[in-house]
Amino acid sequence: MIRRLSTWPRLAQYYRTTAPQSTEHSFFVRNPATGEIVSSIDPPTTEAVDEAVKFAHRVYESGIWSKASPLSRSNVLSKLAQLLEERVSDMARIETLQTGRAIREMNAQLGRLPEWLRYFAALLRTHQGFIAPTQGRLLNYVNRVPLGVVAQITPFNHPLLIAVKKLAPALAAGNSVLVKPSELAPLSLLELSGLASAAGLPDGVFTVLPGRGPSTGTQLVSHPLVRKVDITAGTQTGRSIGAMVGSNLAAFTAELGGKAPVVVFNDADLVSAVNGVAFASFIASGQTCVSGTRIIIQDKIYDNFMKTFLEKVQSIARRIGNPLNPVSSMGTVISEYHLGRIHQMVSNRSSGKVLIGGHRMSGVSPLDNFDLSRGCFYHPTVIEDVDVKDEIWEEEIFGPVVTVKKFGDEAEGIALANMCKYGLGAGIWTTNLSRAHRVADSIQAGVVWINTHHRNDPSSPWGGMKESGIGRENGIEALEAYSQSKSIIVNTGTAEESRMQDDWFSEIGDERRYG
Repeated sequence: MIRRLSTWPRLAQYYRTTAPQSTEHSFFVRNPATGEIVSSIDPPTTEAVDEAVKFAHRVYESGIWSKASPLSRSNVLSKLAQLLEERVSDMARIETLQTGRAIREMNAQLGRLPEWLRYFAALLRTHQGFIAPTQGRLLNYVNRVPLGVVAQITPFNHPLLIAVKKLAPALAAGNSVLVKPSELAPLSLLELSGLASAAGLPDGVFTVLPGRGPSTGTQLVSHPLVRKVDITAGTQTGRSIGAMVGSNLAAFTAELGGKAPVVVFNDADLVSAVNGVAFASFIASGQTCVSGTRIIIQDKIYDNFMKTFLEKVQSIARRIGNPLNPVSSMGTVISEYHLGRIHQMVSNRSSGKVLIGGHRMSGVSPLDNFDLSRGCFYHPTVIEDVDVKDEIWEEEIFGPVVTVKKFGDEAEGIALANMCKYGLGAGIWTTNLSRAHRVADSIQAGVVWINTHHRNDPSSPWGGMKESGIGRENGIEALEAYSQSKSIIVNTGTAEESRMQDDWFSEIGDERRYG
């Protein structure tokens, strides 16, 4: 059943404005597993976006949220966590319908999201300002204050997860937040907006603007009232948006592209390493910025690893079915366009041999008789011995495709891992404790996993090096990135002391303190 945005409940709460909505440029949200239309979206007009930003600014200036006590904000975030927790199964189904990802993945992922809200709610109750050391009779206390209106651009691969990771610290800090979700997957964010209102978040503090990037997104991030922009996107998009944000002297956080290496040493536990690499590579159909896409395997374990790994990949492929089937192993990629791009990169490579996959899936699933031909299913793919200058080694593919390469000694493994312009995530598999720490220290990535992959917690900093982005999500660092320090200096001397010591222009030429 097609649902137009205007038929969704709480529409006024999504926009927080009475500005007119355009129907000339409506777009469809499609289920990538079937091609069916899930919903029709009427994007906001230029006037609606401008009014939404101005309203968010007025709400910020009113102090209803920005000056609310930390305890009050903490209570609202805790309530939102509870409401989200109660709706996890519903939200997971929405995510699967709009992204094509397996329902098993979405239930597991969304079940953890309340942790982010509760973590930042707890930080509000415990995070403290500080007293800066000063000279003389001065008290210098430092507080954190919100930035103002902030804009967030969220992607299609983890619509709700990435939004909540950004929203939790932004709201905790007291900002007014406007989110432009991916036009391919905006529905769960619209649902979250309704939950936020039910939790007690004032109108104008959290607004969802479900429009297209070149129009709604560009207008939002370049608006002069926006004091911070936080995006998850491709590197080229990040550069373009960063230039717009910089012209307004606003703050900028960007989680961008990735091409994560996974280095498997000879002493790795074979079964654990194979299972871990399969998870790193094919969870979310390879559509994550930290997907293990460059598998770098030491020479003595290479043959046994590859034999077991290819058996694992075959097993994954056999069990791909209806993404709503709780035992389906892997879902689709997001759209026909993205599927075509993935296949083009595989087909146009100048080196390497496809060991398995390399094509679109079709026919009936052996798992549940689901017609795979209807959807954007790409066979999990392994390509051996790709040249390091090949596009498929260097560029993010964002699909279930990995390259594998053999290495000799530790230095070569590290060199291959770092032979990339990206530096978001990386994995290491070894039972040698000294090597694990040594190699982790040498790999150029913002997040390095040892004998695991994709693990993340609200307290754990998340962000990239090199061309993988600017700034960090999660933890105290994220809360402080959504606020700014305010230094207040108080003269605690008596009036008599001030008269004697602080009259710079006194006719008596005694030395006075300057600064």
